[in-house]
Amino acid sequence: MTLAEAIKTIRQKALLSQEEFAKANSVSLASVNRWEVGKSRPNLCAMKALKKFCTDNNLPYELIEQSWLEHKN
Repeated sequence: MTLAEAIKTIRQKALLSQEEFAKANSVSLASVNRWEVGKSRPNLCAMKALKKFCTDNNLPYELIEQSWLEHKN
């Protein structure tokens, strides 16, 4: 699974729109959109926010973390 797919899967499991997901993680809607289409990846600060989001919502952060570590820029 690609990083873009992993982020989109987590967002969809949380039943959130891109805008709601962006607000929940203190990032812009444009950032979430770029992540989900594979144009960019979250920085370390955003990854910490995603980890907290996943923990708080009982979602598998490992899915995003592994994809992030394997992502090629």
